[in-house]
Amino acid sequence: MAAYTPPTIQELMAKLTYLGPDELILVRRAYDVAEQAHRGQKRSSGEDYVTHPLAVTDILADLHSDAETLAAGLLHDVVEDCEITPEQLEEQFGLLVRRMVVGVTKLSKDTRRELEPTDNHGNRVRGLGSHGDKLPLAPTRQNEWAENMRQLFMSSVDHPLILVIKLADRLHNMRTLQGHPREDKRRRIAQETMNIFAPVANRLGMWQIKWELEDLAFRHLQPEVYQDLKDQLNQRRRQREQFVQQVIELIQADLQAAGIKGEVTGRPKHIYSIWRKMQRKGIPFEKVYDIHGFRVLVEGVGDCYSVLGLIHNRWMPIPGEFDDYIARPKENGYQSLHTAVVGPSKVHMEVQIRTHEMHQLAEQGVAAHWRYKEGGQKHSAEFANKVAWLRALMSYEEDTPSAAELMEDMREDLFGDRVYVFTPAGDLLSLPAGATPIDFAYRIHTEVGNRCRGARVNGKLVRLDHQLKNRDQVEIITAKRGGPSRDWLNKNLGFVKTRRARAKIKAWFRKQDRDLNIAAGRQALDRLLKQLNLRSVSFEQVAKEFENEYDDLEDFLAAIGYGDISIEHVTGKVLASQNKSRELSADDRLDLPEEAPAPTPVNGTEVRVLGVEGLLTRLAQCCNPSPGQPIIGYVTRGRGVTIHRADCPNVINRVEPERLIHVEWGGVTPTHPVPLLIQAWNRAGLLRDIAGVVAAEGVNISTTSSDASQKNPTAQIHLTLNVKDAHQLARLITRLGRVPSVISVERARSSL
Repeated sequence: MAAYTPPTIQELMAKLTYLGPDELILVRRAYDVAEQAHRGQKRSSGEDYVTHPLAVTDILADLHSDAETLAAGLLHDVVEDCEITPEQLEEQFGLLVRRMVVGVTKLSKDTRRELEPTDNHGNRVRGLGSHGDKLPLAPTRQNEWAENMRQLFMSSVDHPLILVIKLADRLHNMRTLQGHPREDKRRRIAQETMNIFAPVANRLGMWQIKWELEDLAFRHLQPEVYQDLKDQLNQRRRQREQFVQQVIELIQADLQAAGIKGEVTGRPKHIYSIWRKMQRKGIPFEKVYDIHGFRVLVEGVGDCYSVLGLIHNRWMPIPGEFDDYIARPKENGYQSLHTAVVGPSKVHMEVQIRTHEMHQLAEQGVAAHWRYKEGGQKHSAEFANKVAWLRALMSYEEDTPSAAELMEDMREDLFGDRVYVFTPAGDLLSLPAGATPIDFAYRIHTEVGNRCRGARVNGKLVRLDHQLKNRDQVEIITAKRGGPSRDWLNKNLGFVKTRRARAKIKAWFRKQDRDLNIAAGRQALDRLLKQLNLRSVSFEQVAKEFENEYDDLEDFLAAIGYGDISIEHVTGKVLASQNKSRELSADDRLDLPEEAPAPTPVNGTEVRVLGVEGLLTRLAQCCNPSPGQPIIGYVTRGRGVTIHRADCPNVINRVEPERLIHVEWGGVTPTHPVPLLIQAWNRAGLLRDIAGVVAAEGVNISTTSSDASQKNPTAQIHLTLNVKDAHQLARLITRLGRVPSVISVERARSSL
């Protein structure tokens, strides 16, 4: 990427031709205050610090931001880093500028209390509301980052342009990140950018900023891969430029012949998107054919479809690669036609077709929807749609007292893959991948979720842990009264994916009688200790592991009852505590880590076969799989397991799918043998069902035996499983307990 040079104030002002005289005066006055406040401060690169707010405001100017937003961009660091108070900002620039600057200001130790408002008696106001500048009291050091993020998103609910300023701030910091002396901090900032800010730009429809943030973060997270892809693109630059020019001329000739006025541009795909495609399809760079992207901008929607016909008439469309985001816009409001065709010299290429207005909204996103009119601040319906996700998230923020938990759930709910499903009325809803009918029910309404008792997907009854897929039509079956099941909060059971549903379920149980929650927590903890064969451990001993969080045993049990503490978390704490106890015998001791350690590196060409050990493996010559590509194993007759690429035709067309087996490249994660005793009603297929649950978790069964007879209706099954950590053990015990006919599952005293 070319080095970015911030503008001077004269260059910035010359760019703001769309502002009126009074607005230009406001921006210039904001620069004068920022320059005076930052005088003498330097960036880590050695530049004067004022170059940073100038660069941020330059990015905002490219988005045609209004005068108040530009002023806030120039002043965004003066409260955090200088001797200027929010009150002084409001006095000089107004309440809106103050709120935007405060919204992007981090809660450092020196500024936190200055930002906290006071009541009429001079007392500090606790809590963070959606209006004004209310901020939380000093968070713990570990939680400070999460509190900063919570402040940012909460402040943005009523003033979403705060997020636009923050994205511009992050973009310039990423452009200059190479100058930071500490590699660990560069990687941390890059990872935060990839996890939080690039997805936020995507949600706000700011595509150009999203793509640049992703490429810049990728450059620091995987520098060797980034540089290799960049070099390969550069090696083909002259050939690519000739190809792009050829395609542009052909499309322009077709437009002219059809009497359509349009603008055609072409460019290579962004490096991160190329790498994502390589990973998703398991192919090398040489086989990413559609690295060329073309865009056609026209006057009207009708022209978009006419151009699509011209493109498909000239070049063969690739089946399954057409998306109509005009008729059905993306959730963030993005509109365009996307198609992929086999272009000149049989080169695959992508073509996007949209109107000039659609293009402006795609590039500027939420910033393009903001309007100022007489009588105050107004915004369009499209603007409201773009920030609806933020309002929905923060509307149930009060159910999550932990800022760290809120941020983790934001990543899960908002920034992962999505599925798009329909209500019975035909309305389209977006949910995180892996969402279930319960998640869907709570998305419709809290009461629909609380009273959910069943679901139909595409007209067929399904289990409540059924994972929804794109284009499913979902109908919820409700009861007239009642509430959610406590089992829905057990992550091992897979009933709930979204944070919203979990928060609403917990809120329902919190409203119930405290004694009921204590009784439910007592029952869950008793069942857990029996499953772990730790009957001698008292509830008080377990509660002691959480004494920093809960004052007494009943508070602890109530927290389990309404779901604030998960059973898997309790499992990890109990096992870690028991492993340290000197009083336990060797049979009682279970040296399981709470979380799995990092895998031990092995030879890059080695393969692990999940579920069994010691099998001979060899790489198939038909597809020559390389380390890192998706692979699958085929069990041969007498020659062990042959490793194929997952997309190998010889595997896909096999008529014996039962001989396919899951395999993995790479490191070996240490495992620990754990003996389990399963009591069950004897029936045909019982062992098969139990083995299927274990295999689905990717766990090896090292030994097994069973005691059963025709006279006895019950059976005892002894398994020794090689598990990675306490969480995996808890999941397995829970899921084995749900196998039909299983009565109980416990950790046994000793292995066979």
